[in-house]
Amino acid sequence: MLKLAKEVAIAAAYEAGKAIKERFGALSRIEEKDEHGDLVTEADTLAESIILAKIQGAFPEHRIRSEEFGDNENKSEWIWLVDPLDGTNNFAVGLPVFAVSVTLMHHSVPVLAVIYEPLTDRMYTVVEGEGAACNGKAIAMPAVKPLSKARVGWIQGHAVQNAEDAVRLRHYIDVSTKRMLRLWAPTLQWCMLARGDLDGIIVYNSDGEDLYSGLLLAQEAGAAIVDFEGNPFTGATSRPYLIASHPDHTGYFLTMVRTGMRQS
Repeated sequence: MLKLAKEVAIAAAYEAGKAIKERFGALSRIEEKDEHGDLVTEADTLAESIILAKIQGAFPEHRIRSEEFGDNENKSEWIWLVDPLDGTNNFAVGLPVFAVSVTLMHHSVPVLAVIYEPLTDRMYTVVEGEGAACNGKAIAMPAVKPLSKARVGWIQGHAVQNAEDAVRLRHYIDVSTKRMLRLWAPTLQWCMLARGDLDGIIVYNSDGEDLYSGLLLAQEAGAAIVDFEGNPFTGATSRPYLIASHPDHTGYFLTMVRTGMRQS
């Protein structure tokens, strides 16, 4: 089943990505969809319709939860999470940093994911227990190196905004690292971690359709994923507060987060 699911996910992401690329810089519709200023465009809805048609055609009994369409509420142990355009705000302002994200969960655990970056034609694929790949070539986090000033990705949920604890931690990380990166396209930060271009990622209460594809990719590339208490990631949670890094750096980032949370 996973072999077919992977083929379907790759085909869906590629076709959706092609449609998105054709509309980059040529949008006719941009709308705000919530009070936080998050956007939706015709590229989002077109890409989503392409992906949903592919999945529903192959697995009509599966549950699907998608960024714009919502939840089909099928009763199934399998659930697809679809973000047809991760980085819509970037896309809308002409910033070429966005991707398509498709994840398959089994009993709330990510088992397969595809992330496609259409402008660079990079297709990231991952199956639980089989490692991570980009365009068919295996990728893995490089050997651990000492950290004096880390490069860290920060991911927070839309509803977090400028919550006091989040601002405090965000500021501490910003001034304590070589660079804190916020891409507005979280899946691509996970790809950077998997390649070794980031040293760690801090997730502050960000639960969405784009979370688990990148998380599985990084995990299969060798990253350790723990919560803010140091407990290993075991499956989906409604309040993700997570740290991802090379296993040898987990203590380093746990100390950073705990110190930052205590700052007055």
